[in-house]
Amino acid sequence: MSAHTIDVTILTCQKYLNPKVITTYEQNILDERKLITQALEDLGLKVYCTAWDDAEFDWSQTRAVVFRTIWDYFERYDEFSAWLEIVKTKTQLVNSYDLIQWNIDKHYLKDLQDKGVAIVPTEYVDTGSYRSIAEVCLERDWQDVVIKPAIAGGAFHTHKVLEFERADYEEVFENLVAERDMLIQPFVPTISSRGEASLMVFNGKFTHAILKKPKQGDYRVQDDWGGTVHPYSPTQEEITFAEDCFKACSTMPAYGRADILWGKNGDILLGELEIVEPELWIRNDPASARQFAQGVLKALNQ
Repeated sequence: MSAHTIDVTILTCQKYLNPKVITTYEQNILDERKLITQALEDLGLKVYCTAWDDAEFDWSQTRAVVFRTIWDYFERYDEFSAWLEIVKTKTQLVNSYDLIQWNIDKHYLKDLQDKGVAIVPTEYVDTGSYRSIAEVCLERDWQDVVIKPAIAGGAFHTHKVLEFERADYEEVFENLVAERDMLIQPFVPTISSRGEASLMVFNGKFTHAILKKPKQGDYRVQDDWGGTVHPYSPTQEEITFAEDCFKACSTMPAYGRADILWGKNGDILLGELEIVEPELWIRNDPASARQFAQGVLKALNQ
């Protein structure tokens, strides 16, 4: 193909490019891909889909790549990072390279906090500056906590550590910090009772939301761990909060989602702002595919 014969290339990973066994999970991915492909094509764009690590694909032939279900990147981060450095020189990235580099590492939470966004309280324990779980909890007067990597997804290397279990997890934590930067956050009890809301924001505007609930006795809301998805109608305060999170970014992302939790007083807290490869539940609100596509088109024309 000659240069720019494709407008938008949707990125996935090999596992989800052409799945041989299609479970409900894979079907959701395929349905979502079909919805955003159709919406992009309805705007007159030529659309293709391939895996981010497709060695045969000439990235200079596409005007832009849109990051979707690249859900193996954090397990192959060195490889992904090297690929990203090459691809950014050959085509446009949506969301942008700067946003991806910033959002891929959860230290971004501090940047948002510095701009006035209320986040789940977070301590950063980086490689080379180790502090034990007990030390951090003593400093912050925290009881039950969650430990997680700064670069990860899908509850990868994430552990809930109850106050009486700290000693059991210190070695695990020390080994993790030897390999990667880690976060410690107080466990937010409402995640077990109320869940976590995901508010989708395309081109700066809220489109739709869902509520994720963990299975009984768990705290992880991801469906990989038995979490379930429910309809959710956010309050105006929650919508404004989510949109303000996006306004706090260096440039407006074309698409993303804000995951919010609630403190014990009902105050809204940002759990994570997902703008690299977020699941967007467009299948739950098919009309939002058009707004997603318009956000991508706007990025293309900037």
